[in-house]
Amino acid sequence: MAGHSKFKNIMHRKGAQDKKRAQLFARLSKEIMVAAKMGDPDPAVNPRLRLAVQAARAQSMPKDNIERAIQKGAGGGEGTDYEEIRYEGYGPGGVAIIVDVLTDNRNRSAADIRSIFNKNGGNMGETGSVAFMFERMGEVRYKAEAASAEAMFEGALEAGAEDVESDEDGHVAACQADDLGDVSAALQETFGEAETVRLIWKPKNLSPVEGEAAETLMKLLDALDDYDDTQNVWANYDIPEAELERLAG
Repeated sequence: MAGHSKFKNIMHRKGAQDKKRAQLFARLSKEIMVAAKMGDPDPAVNPRLRLAVQAARAQSMPKDNIERAIQKGAGGGEGTDYEEIRYEGYGPGGVAIIVDVLTDNRNRSAADIRSIFNKNGGNMGETGSVAFMFERMGEVRYKAEAASAEAMFEGALEAGAEDVESDEDGHVAACQADDLGDVSAALQETFGEAETVRLIWKPKNLSPVEGEAAETLMKLLDALDDYDDTQNVWANYDIPEAELERLAG
């Protein structure tokens, strides 16, 4: 499970960083509002909203918060006019980076994201400059105690997943983006509520990076991740776990 999420897992395990639940809930609420505004407010007939609600429940977001976000999005009220934008660029070591943003001010977000890249050893590129290095996939994560690696592998493949990875941090099932709703629903029937259900940008190849470049890269990724309009950050780096442990420490 190489990537920024691996670094975040180590940071959390060491207690070096809070989970920032308020920020997480804000991002989940945004996605629910956008999904409800773009389609039917009933998750049963709106696949994007159904996935957004699944993701929120997986993070133990209160039911009242979920319902308020749906109502706000369906009502089309003030403050719900968000635009989805994908920013792309390069970080230290030539690492390719994708930043998914939901914003109510395109110009502000573009300037801010560009500034974050520039201040942290990176360069923001044009749309499409790095996306070809990634695949759009669905991802369902479970905690390690949800099942044995063998049981999860068999259950995930039966549910329609294409690949499953298991380690001490948990299980990750990958599927085609269009299949995420069906796969996550089938897995829930077998293993219960997932830890996360989301669409991801999966790197086709990883770029090795370590030392000072790795340290600068982590600062860049954290700065992008901490930006208010950011929904997700994806990068194709490969850093040895010992190096990740050092950086997290």
